[in-house]
Parts: sequence; C-alpha cells; structure tokens
Amino acid sequence: MSLLDPLFRWQAVEDIFSDRARIQSMLAFEAALARAEAGVGVIPASAAAPITAKCQAELFDFDALAQAAAQAGNLAIPLVKQLTALVAVEGKEAARFVHWGATSQDAIDTGFVLQARNALELTAKELNRFSEILARLAQQHRDTTLPARTWMQQALPTTLGLRVAGWLDAVDRHRVRFEETRNRALALQFGGAVGTLAALGDKGMVVAEALGKELKLAVPEVPWHSQRDRMAEIATALGLCAGTLGKIARDLSLEAQTEVAEIFEPAGPGRGGSSTMPHKRNPVTAAVVLAAATRVPALVSTMLSGMVQEQERGLGGWHAEWETLPEIISLTAGALHHLAETVERLDVDTNRMRANLDVTHGLIFAEAVQMVLADQIGRLEAHELVEAACKRAQEQKRHLRDALAEEPKVKQHLDKEELKRLFDPAGYLGVAGELIDRVLQAHSSLRTSSSTKVSN
Repeated sequence: MSLLDPLFRWQAVEDIFSDRARIQSMLAFEAALARAEAGVGVIPASAAAPITAKCQAELFDFDALAQAAAQAGNLAIPLVKQLTALVAVEGKEAARFVHWGATSQDAIDTGFVLQARNALELTAKELNRFSEILARLAQQHRDTTLPARTWMQQALPTTLGLRVAGWLDAVDRHRVRFEETRNRALALQFGGAVGTLAALGDKGMVVAEALGKELKLAVPEVPWHSQRDRMAEIATALGLCAGTLGKIARDLSLEAQTEVAEIFEPAGPGRGGSSTMPHKRNPVTAAVVLAAATRVPALVSTMLSGMVQEQERGLGGWHAEWETLPEIISLTAGALHHLAETVERLDVDTNRMRANLDVTHGLIFAEAVQMVLADQIGRLEAHELVEAACKRAQEQKRHLRDALAEEPKVKQHLDKEELKRLFDPAGYLGVAGELIDRVLQAHSSLRTSSSTKVSN
C-alpha cells in the first residue's frame, strides 16, 4: 500500500527502506566482506573483484528471493545462493568464497545498520532544520502575549515565544539524544554462526576490523546477535521524538479551533478542505503527526518486547524487528518532515491572541491581584477575597476589575491606577523573557558544538 505515503511519510527516507535498498545494503556487506578477507589473506585476492561485481541489486530476482525467504526463514539465505550462482557464472573459484565465515544474521543486521545510518543522518539533519525554525519563531514572538491554558482552560498570560521555546528545548534534547544513539547503535554485526567467528580460525578479529573499515562502522567488543539493545535504543529514541512532535501537533490543533483561532497551518490550494463544508480549514499536518505519535509507541513496545531473546540467536524476537524498526523510522521521519514544513509557514494571528486575553473578562488576572494583596493581608485571605470577587463577576457578567474596585479591602490597599496595571498581560509574565533567552542561548551553544564536531 503506497497511496498514503505522501501523507504520512517522507520520500527521501522511504527510498532508503525500499526493497531494492534492503537488498543492496546486504550486498554491500557481502562485497565489503570479500574485500576485507582478500585484503588480509583469508580468501584469494582474485576472489574479491568477481564477488563485488555481482553485488548489484538489479542483478537479483526479487520475486524468487521473497518466495525462498518464506521457506528459509530470512532473506539472507536465498540472497547468498543467488549471489553465489551469479559469481559462479564468471568463475567457480571465486564463488567458493562468497559469504565466507559469515552467518545470515551478519548480513541482515549489518545491512540494516547501513540503511539506518543513512535514514538517521537524514532525520538528524531535518531535526536540526526544525530546531532552527523553532528558534526563529521563539525569537520573533518573544513578547507576543496570549492565554496560557491548563486543563484546557485559560490560566494566566504567557507568550507564544515561551511556548515555542518549550518545544525547542525538547527538540534540542532529541538532537543530542540522536547523536548519542547513532554513536552507540550503528555498529558492525559480524560473529559467524554463534558469535565466535570460529570459521575464520584465529583471523576472526582481523577480518572484523578490516570489514569495519570497509563499511566505516565501529567494531563492537563482541557480536550482538541476541543482544538487541542497540536496535531498541534507536526505536526508543525515535519514540521519544515522535512523542514531542505529537505534543507540538496537539498544541497547534488546539490553537486552530474556531473558538481559539490563534494559529493556523498555512493555507494552500486543496489543503485542509472538506468534501462537504466549503468553509473548513483543517489542521492536516497536525493530524498526520498525531497519527504517527499514536502508532509509534506500540511499535516501540514491539522492539522492547523483542529484546528477550534466546541464548546465541533469537527466535521470533529478531524477526519482529525487520518490519517494525523501519516503520518506526519512517513514521517519525515523515512526521518530522511534514511538521517542519508546516511550522516554518504558520499563520499567527496576534490580534486574536490579544482578544482572547479578554475572553474571561479579567479572570485570567486573578492570581496577579491575589499576589499583590497577599503582601498586605496574607495569602489565604487574599485568595478568598479574590475568589469571591471572581464568582460575583461571573454571576453578574461583569469585568473582574470592576468587581474588585467595589471591594472595601481592595480599595484600602490598591488604588484605581494600580488595579488597572494589574490587568495588563505584559505586566504578569514573570521571567518568561529570561527563560526564552536561556533556551535560545543553549540552542546557540548546541549549534556551535555541532558545527565544531562536523568540522573536526
């Protein structure tokens, strides 16, 4: 099924997980293995070139591979058979050394690591781009006031900049997490039948090191056939990221409600319409990202459950990864890409934000008044006084400021000008600006650190 791919996925990452790309990644392992073994004298030097020449996905019968895999239990077994046959056409001597000393899981796992490396690199770059978009948005709206909402109700004034800074802070943590995960998880898998490399005698680690250099992959201390924490870490890192993307999408969808109408996804021909209601402007991207955030956690659970594997080779748990982990990467990358494209072009209605600050007729400033009065009459008495005024204002459909102005104890401690000042949203933002600056400074430091690592 591919009709929905443009809606939920990102084609650049989808290409990495195509059938052709999966086969080619496994063939990349086989070609590198032949070169590495020839280079250290484990197989004849003359065998490497014929094997490498046939490690081209277009030479393989994919339908036959699929049918044979259903009988063999994995793709590597029929793949190696086809490769051996292709090499044998040119020279039977070289064909003897195809897949020398390796096991099916070596080809499958390392092949997937090569795919994951490409996909995670793209995803990390997109996450970096998204963080820059958020940093600009936070700076642009540093002083844009709007109602903060707790439990879906107006609470106190805040700024759009602070809300976006919260998104940015989380996204930057994912950037660090991605880098750490990639460094730990993207490792060579090469252990032979049971992880001892016995088929290579005393040359096992020599071949492993040469193979790691060929593929530009770290060589782990020990093969990880049934230790799946590396794959599970990729899954959980992406699961956490999908959760943050979902939180941002949830915020945007709530902002787009008719009764709120403060932020909208960008408009465009055919975008967000309804098949029956001409007026609709639906938050399409939010829906896509929320769908991913709903689907990914269960897939991550599959990866975590699959970690419980048997002795030197897992039965079923390993197999459960083959479709699950690509799906996690694909859904998360797709959600990230679509959200970045949308947030970069958000339609922000600052006038509506200011108007919404008045929707409660001053109730949103109740805490501001309470805290000033608390200095004079104590917090509990001040709370009860303002709470009673709020109830009167609601019952009488009046502004809270007017209800408070009639209260003798309020008049005793606050004159009209001071009371008016307390109903200015810009005057009750606490350290919002300072918090935004802290996030932007941390973001700038991370950018500098990342640039230094790339240049080195």
